[in-house]
Amino acid sequence: MIKITEAFVEDIAKIQEIAHITWPITYSEILTAEQLEYMLNLIYSNEALSKQIQNKEQLFYLISDSESVIGFIGIEHNYKGEAITKIHKIYLLPETQGKGYGKIVFEEIEKMALASNSNELLLNVNRFNTALNFYKKLGFEIKETVDIEIGNGYLMEDYVMGKSVSK
Repeated sequence: MIKITEAFVEDIAKIQEIAHITWPITYSEILTAEQLEYMLNLIYSNEALSKQIQNKEQLFYLISDSESVIGFIGIEHNYKGEAITKIHKIYLLPETQGKGYGKIVFEEIEKMALASNSNELLLNVNRFNTALNFYKKLGFEIKETVDIEIGNGYLMEDYVMGKSVSK
């Protein structure tokens, strides 16, 4: 059984810990070590996370099993003023994969989206990330291919994926 609870500024260290465990495993074959470190520092610094949490730019949630925190999500309802919930971040510890937790988390995100009057979920995924197949199994479809400059000469090479949600 998993539980999803809202995260606050005091939870930043736990979010950073999970990011620093999951990112190297997820992206080490896709990104250089330098880009990986740059992105972790850019996205998961105390300053960046504090700003996002305090300004409600993203709603962060911790994912726990019966023993400990096993992941986190960062979502944004009313994305770009539309009836869309954007999943900015979703990471589960590697040892939890294959246990059905990801599917449960996405079901919960759908419920949150519907409660916020969204009719679509959006997420970006690196074009070479193996999670792409998981998202397709959940009903996400590729909507567009994007290259996003993130500074230092680095590029995020993503697919934007979407899935309709309805009651």
